[in-house]
Amino acid sequence: MSQSSWDAVDAYVQEQLFEPDATLDDALAASAAAGLPPIALTASQAKLLHLIARAHGARSVLEVGTLGGYSTIWLARALPPDGRVISLELHESYAEVANANVARAGVAGLIEIIVGPAGDSLRELVSRDAGPFDLIFIDADKQSTPEYFEQALALARPGALIITDNVVRDGALADASSEDPRVLGMRRFHDLLARESRQGRVSATTIQTVGAKGYDGFTLALVER
Repeated sequence: MSQSSWDAVDAYVQEQLFEPDATLDDALAASAAAGLPPIALTASQAKLLHLIARAHGARSVLEVGTLGGYSTIWLARALPPDGRVISLELHESYAEVANANVARAGVAGLIEIIVGPAGDSLRELVSRDAGPFDLIFIDADKQSTPEYFEQALALARPGALIITDNVVRDGALADASSEDPRVLGMRRFHDLLARESRQGRVSATTIQTVGAKGYDGFTLALVER
């Protein structure tokens, strides 16, 4: 199998299972025009996140890593009218693009974008008891993922889901000799998951994926207590 095959399957699935959505297309176009890196979720990945939030009955969502707000819009659309999304973004310029995108999507009333280092923002949310959250999506700098996950646990309710993206790193997750700080971050993350699982605090699995974004994967963790 090759990248071209994965691209073709993603395109086929989107053609068959997705209705045209100018709002989402415009969000991606605005992000590209503003020079944001092209690392947003694919439509299939974003819809999976949306469907998980709906199936879980999520009302309160925390997102670590806003970028241009594409996944933020998908998450907000999964919530009831009184739901909320708090999304954390390091870059002020990215947050400005995201705020414009979510406003055009008509979901700005459900979303609060907080600008600053995610670790600081998470600690602030913990200190002001901003939780509990039903669903947490972590998709930010990979080196800091273990720290983000620890703070996410402090903000999650029992029964919450924590989804962490880009954890397989083109298979390098299993390479104990890797010196890539992003891979090392994901290996530390799995060490943390193993400890938390043994203590009965979470139950987790990591799924490998292929698609338009290549070979990677995500982790799904259920907060037990």
